[in-house]
Amino acid sequence: MPAKRASEAVLNEIAALRDEIRYHDRKYYVENQPEISDYEYDQLMRRLKELEEEHPETVTPDSPTQRVGGEPAEGFETVEHSTPMLSLDNAFTEEELYEFEQRARRIVGDVEIEWVAELKFDGLGVSLVYEDGAFVRGATRGDGFRGEDVTANLRTIRSIPLRVEVPAPELRRFEVRGEVILSRDGLAQINREREERGEPLFANPRNAAAGSVRLLDPRITASRPLDIFLYYLLTGDRDFLPTHMQAIHLMREMGFKVSPYTKLCRTMRDVLEYCREREREKLTLPYNVDGVVVKANSVSLWRRLGFTTHHPRWAIAFKFAPEQATTRVLRIEVNVGRTGAVTPTAVFEPVQLSGTTVQRATLHNQDEIDRKDIRVGDTVLVEKGGDVIPKVVMVIKERRTGAERKFRIPDTCPVCGARVYRPEGEVVARCTGSACPAQLKERLLHFGGRAAMDIDHLGPSIIDQLVEREMVKDVADLYLLEVDQVAALDRMAQKSAQNLIQAIERSKGAGLQRVLFALGIRFVGERVAAILAEHYDSIEQLARATAEELEDIPEIGPKVAESVAVFFSQGENLKVIEKLRAAGALLVAMRRARRVAGAPLEGKQFVLTGTLASLTRQEAGRRIEELGGRVTSSVSAKTDYLVVGSDPGSKLAKARELGVPTLNEEEFKKLIGAV
Repeated sequence: MPAKRASEAVLNEIAALRDEIRYHDRKYYVENQPEISDYEYDQLMRRLKELEEEHPETVTPDSPTQRVGGEPAEGFETVEHSTPMLSLDNAFTEEELYEFEQRARRIVGDVEIEWVAELKFDGLGVSLVYEDGAFVRGATRGDGFRGEDVTANLRTIRSIPLRVEVPAPELRRFEVRGEVILSRDGLAQINREREERGEPLFANPRNAAAGSVRLLDPRITASRPLDIFLYYLLTGDRDFLPTHMQAIHLMREMGFKVSPYTKLCRTMRDVLEYCREREREKLTLPYNVDGVVVKANSVSLWRRLGFTTHHPRWAIAFKFAPEQATTRVLRIEVNVGRTGAVTPTAVFEPVQLSGTTVQRATLHNQDEIDRKDIRVGDTVLVEKGGDVIPKVVMVIKERRTGAERKFRIPDTCPVCGARVYRPEGEVVARCTGSACPAQLKERLLHFGGRAAMDIDHLGPSIIDQLVEREMVKDVADLYLLEVDQVAALDRMAQKSAQNLIQAIERSKGAGLQRVLFALGIRFVGERVAAILAEHYDSIEQLARATAEELEDIPEIGPKVAESVAVFFSQGENLKVIEKLRAAGALLVAMRRARRVAGAPLEGKQFVLTGTLASLTRQEAGRRIEELGGRVTSSVSAKTDYLVVGSDPGSKLAKARELGVPTLNEEEFKKLIGAV
């Protein structure tokens, strides 16, 4: 039965609720001045959701209910920026700032130049486009000319308004640009959760923010405490706002979150004083900052100063000096990665840098150690590159006592004892042991990663025990594990063991592309794996290909071709592949898997709504595609089935209105052969 259309009273209530929720979103997320309790806010949102579910035709993209994130995307489309998002030139000293000013004066002549100084937040640059006050598109900076369309993910960030009041006709369509950021506390929260799930930790807030915005599932983005500061306004009328500070004030009035630290400076001397103040207090800020952006205030001067091919001449980034400290090298250790790379790491006496305790820094390779002449016992100057990654800047040779010891990467692997060699033309030494436990741990972690076989619950602590107890000697041994074996591991219970075994079982259907990436073949990343899976129906076909044949494939160069051919020429690797096949892993391309299975869902279009008890949306979608079907995000007359879980949304009403057949979870599992 078609849903009853909303009355005028209902439409008015919906509009009033949306306005009230937007007001409180701004007070809470932008101005940090909440006026109501969380409970009162939740009641407003609940009432709005009820009305929209009763009247699905009233749901609009800018409704506050639409922030929570939709279905996972297949990938990101590329969009072209209306005006390039160029990078900034850098200044590292006060003298370089004055030189920047002098270059500007040589172009514009003897005129007074006011400057705007803004904190340079360490995050992900994005562009937001608004039409008639509604947020319609968001994109990453990308290469400056083209970025990824991440609209669905950006909509989940509470400090990005989905609708704003437009105070002038020049703003019918406009663009704002800014930095998506994550606080230090937010990073700590995310890393605690990732550690509990056995996932690798983010190194810094910038990486976490960028990774969160570029997730294919907006629901995960919505779960992370992302924030944003906007710093640039673009309109179709270039004379609309004469100064940058006017644009900053207008963005704030419209409800955009702009940095409270932005300051108008009359002279470059004032700019330098601002830079000194901000650098002194940078560690007290809740966000990572790595400098100050300095811009001419006059927009007409922007046009006169223009651009180089890389950066504007009217703006520059003054980078804070990396914090440095001296410490002593206690020892140099070597770590072995999944490709056998042997990497030296310096272990220091603990020292404070940028608010954290630093005890280790990679030395990269033997050439780097020799170039800097780093010895065990040396006093060294260390810093955090970009206030993030510790590195050794130099040795303070004046403090040498004669007791310091030179270091050489050993000729044998410290983990397995196999020979270590350095391939001709490369700087990295490698362990040759195919059964090296250190390589195996890294390989297993990579094999189970989200972009590879996507095995939930397979974290470092579990892998350590599996390898050390010799329960797993290669990646294929994962498929021989049983629940009771896993339950006997430290900090594992029967239920968590069952979850891991189920995740391993599900990974069997990952298909050729994921398997190729998961195997850790040198130079074979996600893109190369996809290309190879496009050209070969099965792993057997690929294994028979020569390096010359592989080189004929577009985008496959000689290094990649040789690496793939060498991998499949090794008997040990072929044994692992045979074990994977015997365990039931899908070693053919998905298109062939569909042909082999008879593609029972060929041409069928599915939509998923609500929560499924025994399958994730990703798993359900993958299974549909394996059987020839297609998953879309919205119900239409072309939809063949709506799969309904618990707490379904407005899609169920839409399906009933259009007469689209619905399947509950059990019916769906029967259809895909999962019961």
